[in-house]
Amino acid sequence: MTNKLPSSAETESTPLPDTLFTQIVPQIQDIAELKVTLYIFYLLHRKQTYPRFVCYRELLPYSTLMGMEEEVLRHALSLALKRGTILRATLDIDGNPEEAYFINTKPDKELIEGIKSKAMPEENIFALYEQNIGVITPMIAEELKEAEKLYPSQWIRDAFKEAVALNKRSWRYISRILERWTIEGKEGGENRPSIKKGGPNKYIRGKYGHLVKR
Repeated sequence: MTNKLPSSAETESTPLPDTLFTQIVPQIQDIAELKVTLYIFYLLHRKQTYPRFVCYRELLPYSTLMGMEEEVLRHALSLALKRGTILRATLDIDGNPEEAYFINTKPDKELIEGIKSKAMPEENIFALYEQNIGVITPMIAEELKEAEKLYPSQWIRDAFKEAVALNKRSWRYISRILERWTIEGKEGGENRPSIKKGGPNKYIRGKYGHLVKR
């Protein structure tokens, strides 16, 4: 029997950031570390809740699929942690301490700091993107920073909520919602607070203006 990949109609894709291939993979010498890193991305992409993390007990069953003993899995995780690809925190889940692994991104760093200080951070634009769309690439991160400076935080949360309700899970669509509200007003045109410094044209005509069409 030959191993045959399923047709494209049966295959769900897992998005991976470009930096994984350009900066991280070229440095990885241990095949077990590479496998563990890729499987963490794979499992995180399938999470539907916030915050998104992978518990050790969730990862352990995949060690057989990856062809490694638990001792090798532990070593591979330690290498990925040392490299800084992933982050680890101990969470209280249903009254039990659990090892949880996160991707090393700004929102997840803030989340772990919040856990350490016993204060969960408010859902910011980065957390909203990761929760509802996927992994943040460097280019998207810059766009999110621009939008966070420009739009009210409630607008951003509401725009994500509207896009998800319409199953339009892309930053391009969300940015168009925010632009429309800036021009037409939000909630029937009645809610039209002053936009942050720079005005809507800063976002529309600025560095990433080519990505936002009227």
